[in-house]
Amino acid sequence: MVTSNGDSALSVVGITGNPIVGRVWQVAEPLCQSEGVELVHVEYQREPGGRMLRLYLDKPGGITLDDCAHISRQLGDLLDVALDVEEPYHMEVSSPGISRPLGRLSDFERYRGHRVKIRIARALNGQKNFTGTLEGIDGTMVRLKINDQTRNIVFADIVKAHLL
Repeated sequence: MVTSNGDSALSVVGITGNPIVGRVWQVAEPLCQSEGVELVHVEYQREPGGRMLRLYLDKPGGITLDDCAHISRQLGDLLDVALDVEEPYHMEVSSPGISRPLGRLSDFERYRGHRVKIRIARALNGQKNFTGTLEGIDGTMVRLKINDQTRNIVFADIVKAHLL
């Protein structure tokens, strides 16, 4: 599936490390598009209270609590059928907030010039965490200016990224 901005639904941050995140994207993206809402990011992780599935949504003019509740009700039913998970989980649907997560490759172009923090799976020159200014993308490489040097980071290696 290709999203409205041209990204493949399977080329988003976190997919390679967690197949449940990929499945949630596949189920949630069409619903969000039909409701005029952007699916910004999906997280599925263990927390002190158990497993947490978090979806971040946005739309022009901002997302409302009613928007989140509406998507949450519909998505809950769809995921009950689509997900094959043994452990129970809690689902939270919210706006991305000020520290907006970057999930799609196109986000790294869209937020060119913004300060970001990026964490990658495999160390690059002994480092996994990077903070700098986005310089956009080059193919599947994310260009990040750190001090006066530009680093190229392979998009598929990014585990987490967000605006600062």
